[in-house]
Amino acid sequence: MEPLTRDHFFNGDIVLTQPKSGYRFSIDAVILSHLADPQPGETVLDLGAGCGVVPIMMAYRHANIRLTGVEIQQPLCDIAIQNVAANRMSHRVRIVSKDMSVLSLADIGGPVDLVVTNPPYRKRGSGRINADSQKAVARHELRVDLETVLQTARRMLRPSGRFCIIYPSVRTVDLVTAMRAAGLEPKSLTMIHSKPGSSASLVAMKGLKAGRPGIEVGPPLYLYHEDGTYTGDLEAMFSG
Repeated sequence: MEPLTRDHFFNGDIVLTQPKSGYRFSIDAVILSHLADPQPGETVLDLGAGCGVVPIMMAYRHANIRLTGVEIQQPLCDIAIQNVAANRMSHRVRIVSKDMSVLSLADIGGPVDLVVTNPPYRKRGSGRINADSQKAVARHELRVDLETVLQTARRMLRPSGRFCIIYPSVRTVDLVTAMRAAGLEPKSLTMIHSKPGSSASLVAMKGLKAGRPGIEVGPPLYLYHEDGTYTGDLEAMFSG
């Protein structure tokens, strides 16, 4: 069995086990769990759940929501299930092992109010493929591409359901074009910068199923001060 690590978050309230050398979640997942902003009583679906970090963090922040995480890689799915149980969230968070391209509403208990995702960023054939298979599948469009993620989200959403994604800023045009083609109208855009004065590295985009055109561009999100310490915004994301 691959060695695992145990990491604590939110002042020790959350513990997450993840592979020591395989795919480990990044700060993107923390940002996504913070920006998604579910409403009380809503159902949420995370496409590409990894070790379960996004559903678990969202469940911690929002007491009255129910979440399902879908993960194609069985070893990561097994870890996610263990993490949900370890954090005593099995009554609100469910992990499903499934290829999202064949995911059905029956698999997740019916349409959801909100879909969140932090999908593979790199197009097939772009850049060096990581030798670690977990990392490769999580970062490159080897088993799922952007269009599949978006089509799956649309299928799983109720009418006027919402969608939230973190994606590389360099692929913003690809994202906007693909979201509109999939019937998920882009409604909100946040550019994410490492620090003031740096180019944006990520974008957080929110969409509405069958929504009308019109997008709001919010203020930029900065993660670090010049000295490398967290900004207040990022501190808040780690404090729950």
